[in-house]
Amino acid sequence: MNNSLRVQLDWFNEILASLCNTSSKCNEMFGSSVFLMGEIGGNDYNYPFFLKRSMEEIRTFVPLVIKAIASAIYELIDLGAVTLMVPGNLPIGCSAAYLTYYETADKEEYDPATGCLNWLNKFAEYHNDQLQKELSRIQAQHPQTNIIYADYYNAATRLYSSPSQFGFKKTLTACCGRGGPYNYNKSAVCGNPGVSACVEPSQYVNWDGIHLTEAAYKLITQALLQAPMHTIPRSRF
Repeated sequence: MNNSLRVQLDWFNEILASLCNTSSKCNEMFGSSVFLMGEIGGNDYNYPFFLKRSMEEIRTFVPLVIKAIASAIYELIDLGAVTLMVPGNLPIGCSAAYLTYYETADKEEYDPATGCLNWLNKFAEYHNDQLQKELSRIQAQHPQTNIIYADYYNAATRLYSSPSQFGFKKTLTACCGRGGPYNYNKSAVCGNPGVSACVEPSQYVNWDGIHLTEAAYKLITQALLQAPMHTIPRSRF
């Protein structure tokens, strides 16, 4: 089931009464909480990319995605949110699904250090650049808030460029899948009958072609919480 960001915000508003039942308690809870906003945009881009829509068309979606993220941030600030962490998009050019959909014999298309598709990663960087500009505008309008950009992109890129440093043996191959050079087949995705997972998921960066493994997400999380260069402005929690 697909549920838009608007629907998810409505769910949040519905559950608020069970989290805090007075204005003072809600203010206290909101003031001491970190709101993790996403990552948002992945599904919005996956669908047209997997349909092989043009890059020119897909780039026109970026302002709409950024606007939706900004609208959600404004709504939470109005409710009393003080600290919001807003992640950028991951390097989709390293995704087993994208690498399968856009596999090419042209070696120039790939980053020689990682094997990722350069042009797809440049799109993710474009989204992230536009998102950071919007976050700066929101921060200027609401100086009482603390809006933190979470650099998922570079926190994840480390895993592809230096896999052995983090205990990975497979970076671009999906752990759970069937067939193809990246172990991804859109007709036999993880969870379908006959599709099995690898024996050691912790040695893989990619889980099912689109999502990362628990081991990869753990390292990304640690980078955000412990390494201030992966948050803007630089933060330690």
